[in-house]
Amino acid sequence: MKLLAILLLLQPATAFAYLDPGTGSMILQGLIAAIAVAGVTIRTYWYRIMQFFGKEPPQTGLLDDLDDEIEEEPAPASTDGRTGE
Repeated sequence: MKLLAILLLLQPATAFAYLDPGTGSMILQGLIAAIAVAGVTIRTYWYRIMQFFGKEPPQTGLLDDLDDEIEEEPAPASTDGRTGE
């Protein structure tokens, strides 16, 4: 306990700390970036979060959602006897 008191008494009375506008701007930029990353992350995992709480995602009906269900038709065979190479 005495050591702590001695160390506190040896500390200078004023701290000569200075944050220039560049440092403040960098801190503000970091905060804005953190908010943006949090927003993108939540948006990316939103449907997984909703499924975790028991809500089903809406059916959009977009063609991209149906890609797995559509079977591709084979390419027609060449009639001139070439192999296509």
